[in-house]
Amino acid sequence: MALNLSQKQEVVAELAGVAATAHSLIAAEYAGITVGQLTTMRKKARENGVYLKVVKNTLASRAVEGTEYECVKDSLVGPLLYAFSTEEPGAAGRLIKEFAKGNDKLQPKLVAIGGQLYPAS
Repeated sequence: MALNLSQKQEVVAELAGVAATAHSLIAAEYAGITVGQLTTMRKKARENGVYLKVVKNTLASRAVEGTEYECVKDSLVGPLLYAFSTEEPGAAGRLIKEFAKGNDKLQPKLVAIGGQLYPAS
């Protein structure tokens, strides 16, 4: 479903608010993951203080402007799932790592902590 301008602005504002207070960001390719697997991942994310969102890269790029995650703007390519650690810095990384072990379709692409961009390997 296409979003109108006001809906896009709401998504950017919501994501910018999360990015402003998050401890870390993990972006992972999710193509090929089933709805059931994604639902399970979202449930675990809520339990572990991880904000999980799938948004267009252009909206994510606008949302991270002016935050410590601005360093990821040029690396946002392809279908990405964004995981922000809101309570503990390593929570998003552990969540993505746990699900990537059981599913080769989920591939971490980038990690950002404290304004620094790191390769996901």
